[in-house]
Amino acid sequence: MIMRIRALALRILVQIRHDKRTLGLILIAPLFIMTIVYFIFNAADTKVNLGIVNVEDEYVYEMESNEKFTVNIKEYNSSEEGKKALKDEEVIAVLDMSEEEPVILLDGSEASNIKQALTIINSAKLNINLNKLPMEIEMDDWETKYVLGKEDSSMFDTFGAGMLGIIIFFLVFLIGGINFLGERTSGTLEKLLSTPIRRIEIVLGYTLGFGILAILQSLIFTLYVVHVLNLEVMGSIYLVVLITLLTAVTALSLGMLLSTLANSEFQMVQFIPIAILPQIFLCGIFKLSGGWEIAGHLMPLYYTTEALNEVILKGRTISYIADDILVLLALSIIFITINTLLLKFKRAL
Repeated sequence: MIMRIRALALRILVQIRHDKRTLGLILIAPLFIMTIVYFIFNAADTKVNLGIVNVEDEYVYEMESNEKFTVNIKEYNSSEEGKKALKDEEVIAVLDMSEEEPVILLDGSEASNIKQALTIINSAKLNINLNKLPMEIEMDDWETKYVLGKEDSSMFDTFGAGMLGIIIFFLVFLIGGINFLGERTSGTLEKLLSTPIRRIEIVLGYTLGFGILAILQSLIFTLYVVHVLNLEVMGSIYLVVLITLLTAVTALSLGMLLSTLANSEFQMVQFIPIAILPQIFLCGIFKLSGGWEIAGHLMPLYYTTEALNEVILKGRTISYIADDILVLLALSIIFITINTLLLKFKRAL
């Protein structure tokens, strides 16, 4: 029995040794993914943009002297200007001392940013109070107002929008790619290529067929998350559905494209560490430094996450996310075009 087990194990090892893609997945892919994680978390952006309205110089000095963060102060003339700056994402918080009682204006859609802003402002307040006589110390908390989002947002409210796009992208990519691969390996696609039907018609036909199922899946999943799991949507639910549908089409076209390069379902799965995981880390659910944020713009999921966050967390309209929608459409067209050219190349072989 031991001899048979050893012989089987050796056969598997020899087989894997000649499969460079599997070896890369086992040995190199974990190193690649963990390296990305290392650089992302070690290069986290510590620059914080804060707005002020009629704030005394001593508070400005204390905030700018914060040792943990690099604080960039922007001064505004009124509360309305400060609120507009928050909505335009120029700052993450505004300290308003134009009234009798100071007010901190916040963007409730960014939980981590709120903590940074409050840490800086409260630290400055504490340092100033420590330099005062006991009878002059101000112990009351300053009022906070949420210009965007809400105060009692849960972790699910904060990250649910991004995870909605990630899950849809991952599932549609995998299911669409494997199904298209099955059409190839079963010989069905080869038979179609031998008929007068054009390659672009084949790709569009498969995209439409698989796309209807992907769209149905995305629609059910989106409505479930919003109405059953109670993800609060500040903007239009129709915009959320539109973004998830475009995400499904983009993921489907990418999955079909990469499936053209695979010869088995296992090889299709091997694309996940390269094509999916880096996108999850770079799509914007984590706060990134300048260089990594630029790299994120090369990922389809970045535009999905950005659009969903703007609509769900901030209540933006379609005009605000038009660029994200156009990018997703353009990427789908590019992936379909490349897939058509690859089918031509394979046919020529």
